[in-house]
Amino acid sequence: MNSPASRSEASSAIPRSAASVLSVTVCVCTRDRPELLRHCLESLVRLVPPANEILVVDNSSGNPVTQQIAHDFGARYSVEPEKGLSRARNRGVAESNSIVVAFLDDDATAEPGWLHHLMHPFEAPSTAAVTGRIITPQTPPLTPEQMETRSLCSQDPHWFEAASFGGVGLGSNMALRKSACVGFKVFDERLGRGAPFQIAEENYAFAMLLSLGHTAVHVPSAIVYHPRLHRIDAEQEASYWMTYWLLLFSEFPAHRLDLLRFLFARLRRKKLTWPRDPQDAGEIIQASWLVKLKAGVTGTLLFLRSRSKP
Repeated sequence: MNSPASRSEASSAIPRSAASVLSVTVCVCTRDRPELLRHCLESLVRLVPPANEILVVDNSSGNPVTQQIAHDFGARYSVEPEKGLSRARNRGVAESNSIVVAFLDDDATAEPGWLHHLMHPFEAPSTAAVTGRIITPQTPPLTPEQMETRSLCSQDPHWFEAASFGGVGLGSNMALRKSACVGFKVFDERLGRGAPFQIAEENYAFAMLLSLGHTAVHVPSAIVYHPRLHRIDAEQEASYWMTYWLLLFSEFPAHRLDLLRFLFARLRRKKLTWPRDPQDAGEIIQASWLVKLKAGVTGTLLFLRSRSKP
């Protein structure tokens, strides 16, 4: 990993492109983690080019320490009292004053050139979502294929499964075109940390945007550093994935056959036909058949209890 000084020197040489004329709000959703937030905001004020605004969404009833840290870094402070990462992200989209809304976790830090690379694909009007690369202490080196920028739209034969199951990227490093999110809550509030199904809110959002005719792009050169990715108990995660699969089956009836084919292929441990970073099997695929059966039962019950959209 490069030193902060060398990263800063490299970013100062980044030329401005046509993407720099697009305004961007960087939204950081946080909950009672002021010191992590401080480190995150320290990286955001070093961005080249800078964000048009930084918005801190406090997913609590309000925290004076968090508010003061946001103000110390010139960020706008907003409160989303209803618990749930998707709720906080939807508030960030709604309150943004920019063409593009970029999201960064409060325990992550961004490369100085992060926005430069993340914004470039938005020069194409069809682009509604862009993701970048997340580096953790456990991140393996990428293959040459994984280092290539890739795009996905509804004309691609496997677009639905790719968008829904990690082929676009992760919400810890993403940006959305605000105009593509008008008229609905792009993040389903049943999904994500703090919600009944604590996974996949960004994947659902990508599938929704592509189903509306937009394009998503993954840019490995848009880098953020993350100390770890959120993990939960393996059996619980398997249950959540089954619940998520049922949610997709319910909400996207035109793609039920695609979902069935994908599920049976993965249960047989067939290799994915589209790129994903990393190319792992996932908890429910790696688990024993006993765990899979338990996940099927508990996931179905959880889905039935939480069918109503918030």
